[in-house]
Amino acid sequence: MTPQQNTPPVVCIVGPTASGKTAAALHLARQARASGQGVELISMDSALVYRGMDIGTAKPHAEERATCPHHLLDILDPSQAYSAAQFVADARRLIDDIRRRGALPLIVGGTMLYLKALQSGLSALPQADTALRAQLDADAARLGWPALHARLAAVDAPTAARLAPNDAQRIQRALEVWLLSGRPLSAHFTPGDGAAQAIPLRILSLEPSDRGVLHARIAQRFDAMLAAGFLDEVRALRQRGDLSPALPSIRAVGYRQAWSHLDGITSATEFREQAIAATRQLAKRQLTWLRSMPQREVFDCLAPLHDALGQADLLAR
Repeated sequence: MTPQQNTPPVVCIVGPTASGKTAAALHLARQARASGQGVELISMDSALVYRGMDIGTAKPHAEERATCPHHLLDILDPSQAYSAAQFVADARRLIDDIRRRGALPLIVGGTMLYLKALQSGLSALPQADTALRAQLDADAARLGWPALHARLAAVDAPTAARLAPNDAQRIQRALEVWLLSGRPLSAHFTPGDGAAQAIPLRILSLEPSDRGVLHARIAQRFDAMLAAGFLDEVRALRQRGDLSPALPSIRAVGYRQAWSHLDGITSATEFREQAIAATRQLAKRQLTWLRSMPQREVFDCLAPLHDALGQADLLAR
């Protein structure tokens, strides 16, 4: 039996956007601390890694971070990229470090590709190919990303099914992997080459008992972001001069729509509607991912935390 098999699974709090994952994680961390057990949070979010992107990502604020240590927040400049493979490597290192300190690692976030990589392991993916990406960009400029999405569906239906037709970054990467390796991206996340590297997880999934209530919560949260200065945050990113909508950071939901609005492409009303619609679509895709994981433990994200999570010690060793 390997050392990994001797250790308990890592608890992972997941759910669609605006489901209250951070609040739930901090609730469990306080419960554990009251019983004398330290907890450290590992963020599983592809946007929270970026510095200067706080309001639009709903990044935990200083008071929340003071509750317990948080990891993988503010580790990159928005000009940089971050991959599932990097996340798995960082998460593995942090899990070991946290356990050596005698604390419990608690993963929290909604980037489902990262969750899948943790669950199934990640076989080696080909490195980015500049010439191939340029060709795919040229094809997209001529045909449109929905056409490339259809091309992807013909060779990798599982990956295409979880991507929006205009998700340029992920469609491009999935086609690149297929063309370079001869294997669909989805095959790299199934038991096989990387299965031995999978991290045992206990998945606590926050899901809405009423999708309409979650949609209303998404709209309310976005309006709160606007009131908190989200557009000023995006203006500051634009003023740097080295960022563009081609970067993964600016393609994040909300930021992409804000960038277009500040370019004068959309009105304030159109911007708000498009950002909320995109966030709802993100939530729908996240729920689709989660429902493909029968081993998850489901909790109603619309119930009060004490009722939703119950009184059981969900972080018990």
